[in-house]
Amino acid sequence: MLRIRKIGILRRGYRHLMRYRQILSILVKYGFGDMIDVLGIERYFEVGLQMLSRKRREQVEHLSRVERVRMALEELGPTFIKLGQVMSTRPDLVPGDLVRELSKLQDQVPPFEYDQAKEIVEAELNSSIEDVFQVFEEKPLAAASIGQVHRAKLKDGEEVVVKVQRPGIRNTIEVDLEIMLHLASLAEHHIEEWEYQRPTRIVEEFARTIEREIDYTVEASHVERFARQFQTDMSIYVPKVYREESTERVLTMEFIDGIKISETGRIEEEGLDRKLIARRGTDLILEQIFKYGFFHADPHPGNIYILPGNVICYLDYGMMGRVDRRTREHFAELVHGCARRDESKTTTALLQITEYEQPPDQRLLERDVADFMEQHLYKPLKDMDIGRLLQQLLDLACRHRLEIPQDLFLMMKALTTVEGVGVSLDPDFDLMERTTPFIRRIRMEHMHPKRIVGDLLESSADVVRLAQEIPGELREIFKQIKQGQIRIRFEHRGLDPILATHDQVSNRISFSIIIAALVVGSALIVLSKAPPLLYGISVIGIGGFVIAAMMGLWLLVAILRRGRL
Repeated sequence: MLRIRKIGILRRGYRHLMRYRQILSILVKYGFGDMIDVLGIERYFEVGLQMLSRKRREQVEHLSRVERVRMALEELGPTFIKLGQVMSTRPDLVPGDLVRELSKLQDQVPPFEYDQAKEIVEAELNSSIEDVFQVFEEKPLAAASIGQVHRAKLKDGEEVVVKVQRPGIRNTIEVDLEIMLHLASLAEHHIEEWEYQRPTRIVEEFARTIEREIDYTVEASHVERFARQFQTDMSIYVPKVYREESTERVLTMEFIDGIKISETGRIEEEGLDRKLIARRGTDLILEQIFKYGFFHADPHPGNIYILPGNVICYLDYGMMGRVDRRTREHFAELVHGCARRDESKTTTALLQITEYEQPPDQRLLERDVADFMEQHLYKPLKDMDIGRLLQQLLDLACRHRLEIPQDLFLMMKALTTVEGVGVSLDPDFDLMERTTPFIRRIRMEHMHPKRIVGDLLESSADVVRLAQEIPGELREIFKQIKQGQIRIRFEHRGLDPILATHDQVSNRISFSIIIAALVVGSALIVLSKAPPLLYGISVIGIGGFVIAAMMGLWLLVAILRRGRL
């Protein structure tokens, strides 16, 4: 488990201070130095900030703000790269232009030494690398921020790939997450516009996401579950996982020698059917989503190989999406409502698949949904751009402060990616045509008598259970009222900046009073010629004047740095 703790004033270890300074220097370098003043970080890391040199900033004025965000995240390292990749799946929290830029994030980094990889493998498998593998190539096939992949051969001759986690990555992630949490809490207190997004919650969700990613046993479980779903389907092949040679930091999987789905020229040279592959690939992702609710969330061309017989093979199961039955049904109702040009039904379905703190204006939302349908749905299916359609649907939801669950967005993103791959294989490919039977089946299952009876029985059981619990709950409430234990708590929002300013003013007044007292006291001591004397002047009085002068200078510098006299 990752140990994520809040950074307090009294708990800033050396590793936090050095990493914090590095993060702030990179932010300044890419033109985000204003954030340091806005977040009030000077109060926490005064010494660290004084050591930063803003002259080191690169000439990045010609780049857009979103480009500088991406470049800063890439330089900040693996944790921030992963954060950017996760945020690229949250268009409800991040503007569209930034989402598109973050999707370009690259985590290709130099590989670490083979000796380190060997040490990790041997420690994790509790055996020498020669006892487990017949061959283990020293040069990795690929290297990323979390780990790198080596080709190898087991003792029985099986060709495998071994994913080895980067040394020390867990500690690095823990420190970065603690700093992220601190920055997020400062943002919530100092930036009113970010109160709705709640950055601390985003960091906590991200911590759970990255924790699953650095535990390779989770990915192994994903592969095995995926294999069980399609064990009777001959159009897909799932690589084998070698559990005995896998741990949290080492993952051993079957080596796949195929053709990348983007290599259309090689596909034709091998005599494979591009149109059949496009249909199969689409049906597979639709079946994953609408039948099983467990799908490959990153089906980009580099993660899909084609094997002999037009068989499809997915690689890298680290990012998987989950959509429960009710969400699938609500999404089907959304598509059906759009197809029937029913803005009321479409709006209801949209509200069912999204989350919100305050209900939006139903009339305005229905009007925007009607405009959306007029723009896209009065044209032939083959002329629809699914990617653009989904993006504008997300923009519509964001305008009304509707939060799209991450897995639902991953589903939409997967459909968009599959559409692009399908069109590259078959120019006449029509995703809407392939999707219609799955939507129809979902709706038919929802209306099936057996399903209706099951839902009624489940609802009846909930009603009975609620009726049984109400008397006990009421009794407990009255008991607490009688004992005076019921308390009403009021929460004031937006007062923190005022309180901080009040504290600052109070401190300056107190400081000024102390300086004035020192000046008056020192003057009286000098006039009384209290010993010891230096050239007839009291040394104690001179010392008081010096201290008062230093404190006055300190106060003046603090006022000037804040830009207010």
